[in-house]
Amino acid sequence: MFALTSRYRSLPTATHRLPDGRTVTYVRRRFLPHPEELTLLREHVVTAGERLDRIAFAELGDAELAWQLADANRAVDPDELAVTGRRLRITLPATAGPGAASLLVPGALNG
Repeated sequence: MFALTSRYRSLPTATHRLPDGRTVTYVRRRFLPHPEELTLLREHVVTAGERLDRIAFAELGDAELAWQLADANRAVDPDELAVTGRRLRITLPATAGPGAASLLVPGALNG
């Protein structure tokens, strides 16, 4: 249903029957992880003009993994992360298990 790199890919689905008999399938709620429980790979110091999507590409190999930076740094508003001088935690995703590094582009773990 979702791309391999999506934050929603591992969420279970549920169904709801509408009064007219139609069934709607939806994705269950996603709870934010506790950043301190995520596996820290390294830190990144934001420089002037950097954007979160570019940091995600440089650090994780995919710009669409910017959500992972937000999770790792307890940010509801990702714009608060792209502040010059801020130290960002670069972590594995919360659902990381055996082989989680394979979700990243080869070489992305080399820091």
